[in-house]
Amino acid sequence: MTPTFAQMAFAERLGVDFPLLSDWGSEVCESYGVRYDSWKGHAGLAKRSIFVVDEQGKISYRWYTEDAHDLPDFDEVMGAIAQTASDG
Repeated sequence: MTPTFAQMAFAERLGVDFPLLSDWGSEVCESYGVRYDSWKGHAGLAKRSIFVVDEQGKISYRWYTEDAHDLPDFDEVMGAIAQTASDG
């Protein structure tokens, strides 16, 4: 799946060089339990969420919110990424 422009800017800003997921078909958000039934009249959208997945496919960090206006603690996310990278 191709990352959106926002994801590409996010990756560039944080200096990450690994793939980010854009879930156009809503299949992944459904399987990860982060899909809205309906949000502001739109069905099937992904909740704002971050999952850090290691090379073996294990989720090492997970964050999501019911309010799409909330932002994660980016320092915490980057710490989880660094920890996952050092464990790998």
